[in-house]
Amino acid sequence: MVMEEEEEALVQKITGLAAAIGKLPSLSPSPEVNALFTELVTACIPPSTVDVEQLGPEAQDMRARLIRLCSEAEGLLEAHYSDLLAAFDSPLDHLALFPYLDNYIMLSQLEYGLLARHIPGPAPARVAFVGSGPLPLSSLVLAARHLPAASFDNYDICGEANERARRLVRADEDLGARMAFRTSDVADVTREMAAYDVVFLAALVGMAAEEKARVVEHLGRHMAPGAALVVRSAHGARGFLYPVVDPEEIRRGGFDVLAVHHPEGQVINSVIIARKPVPVDGQGHAHAHGAVVSRPCLCCEMEARAHQKMEEMAMEELPS
Repeated sequence: MVMEEEEEALVQKITGLAAAIGKLPSLSPSPEVNALFTELVTACIPPSTVDVEQLGPEAQDMRARLIRLCSEAEGLLEAHYSDLLAAFDSPLDHLALFPYLDNYIMLSQLEYGLLARHIPGPAPARVAFVGSGPLPLSSLVLAARHLPAASFDNYDICGEANERARRLVRADEDLGARMAFRTSDVADVTREMAAYDVVFLAALVGMAAEEKARVVEHLGRHMAPGAALVVRSAHGARGFLYPVVDPEEIRRGGFDVLAVHHPEGQVINSVIIARKPVPVDGQGHAHAHGAVVSRPCLCCEMEARAHQKMEEMAMEELPS
């Protein structure tokens, strides 16, 4: 009974914040906007038993509106800081000006660690990030810190977002050569998808469940056998900020789900690691085209288990 009261109190609090945010004349960064979203995020960080998928119709409508407001505010915040950074001669030297950089560092390290653990083998050579936005921090962190030899194709439906993103890498010879920004709806990207070893799907690509399902199904049709898919999701009260992705939707889209990770006490997204199956012929031989696939040997699995806790502890000591 106490837990039900706590959940009801949380929903009421978030409903009030959603109403206040909805009345703002603008969602561009400002003291009032920043204060309301800080209060919202703070309310959603602690572990919660609330299941946003089981809310009543009125609360579901509120949640859908709130996620779209969060998406709009996030886009405006990223555009603001992208413009701020672009004013410097070397924009990437000043990324720490973005107040939530540490969240991206933590999330990118988590995703890279999960990929390495569940899909070991040669490092990915070609990576796609779908929904990269005007401040593509995830791609930048992954390319600079974890995948220094990989090329990144960043897809966003907004041409202005991609123009902003290009300006950030103009002074970095390495990242400027390895990072491309493509203006396209992912639904229109077909043959190109077969070239990627890993595809990252941003949390706000396909905000409604049916939209996300269509995107995943499209990727399942066009990605290479053996290629990895990294999907950002949400859990508990963080489902008021981002869409929740059911792992079953990933399976229905044509993927094997290898891992689902829900960070505790942090605002970063949940992460689903999946892989498109490799066809097996009548003799039991797997054939992969386009993506490098390596199955873990027993010693690798034992090592991964032995170091799992060490990796999780290291997550708490990430550099800023």
